[in-house]
Amino acid sequence: MKSIVQERYGPSPENVLRLAEIDKPTIGRDEVLVRVHAASVDRGTWHLMSGLPYPVRAAGFGLRRPKYPNPGRSLAGTVEAVGGDVTGFKPGDEVFGICDASFAQYARVRTDRLAPKPAELSFGEAAAVPVSGLTAIQAVRDQGQVRTGQKVLIVGASGGVGTFAVQIAKAYGAEVTAVCSTSKVEAVRTLGADHVIDYTRADFADGRHRYDVILDIGGNSRLSQLRRALTPTGRLVIVGGETDGRWLGGTDRQLRALALSPFIGQKLGTFISSENAEDLEALRELIESGKVSPTIDRTYPLDEAAAAIRYMLEGRTCGKLVITI
Repeated sequence: MKSIVQERYGPSPENVLRLAEIDKPTIGRDEVLVRVHAASVDRGTWHLMSGLPYPVRAAGFGLRRPKYPNPGRSLAGTVEAVGGDVTGFKPGDEVFGICDASFAQYARVRTDRLAPKPAELSFGEAAAVPVSGLTAIQAVRDQGQVRTGQKVLIVGASGGVGTFAVQIAKAYGAEVTAVCSTSKVEAVRTLGADHVIDYTRADFADGRHRYDVILDIGGNSRLSQLRRALTPTGRLVIVGGETDGRWLGGTDRQLRALALSPFIGQKLGTFISSENAEDLEALRELIESGKVSPTIDRTYPLDEAAAAIRYMLEGRTCGKLVITI
């Protein structure tokens, strides 16, 4: 089968990734073989490709070279075969989920990371959902504990996670203020945001408004700035935060938030999303009820996966980048 492969770490996708012929994966008894029709790009794809920051390698992804030489996480496709212990899926089922190698014609997927594809979505649209959608719903529902009537600020609202977070927060009854750049204001407004702040023209922490919950997905705001925009007992969830640091990669700000939180009235936290079928089902319900829809910026063929990652690194993406297979 055709697959994107990498034999070494490196920050440049053009120098690390290539298209190759490899063997079709063999599934275990509790796994499903999926014929992949589409995958999507997320920031984690680059971290696993580059091996940066260095703690990524120590977390079980390979110290000197990638443990998983085939990149990609989110996918959508058709079940080709099922393991002997699998009861919830059968060949021909249309599914979406998360695996360790989705930039390929076939992928091996655990059943606890797989769910039926939302009927209304194309395979490309469905592939945009899993990683970013799971991060968004867990940030809004579990970490932010967003409730009806709360004022929620989403910083970095135009990215893959942000476009889902705006819609999910609205679905939970919040008054949503979204922060993004000038070129993306109208696109974010169409997601249902009640207010949109262009960060090139206004400061969301100008003291005029305070928010019950802030989701910081952009990662460029200072912790002091975020706290100024938060109510005295508000909740800050740091979802992302990217810098060029090879060791911390932006996590220093998250560590400071965790260290400070026990000593103040505001609740400052961060988290790593959990990959599970239950939340994929929750996302499917939101999509099928018309409350959430994936935003697709661009679509690339499999042999241009490196170009897709390069475009993501340029920071111009509004929504998700999809790879068709």
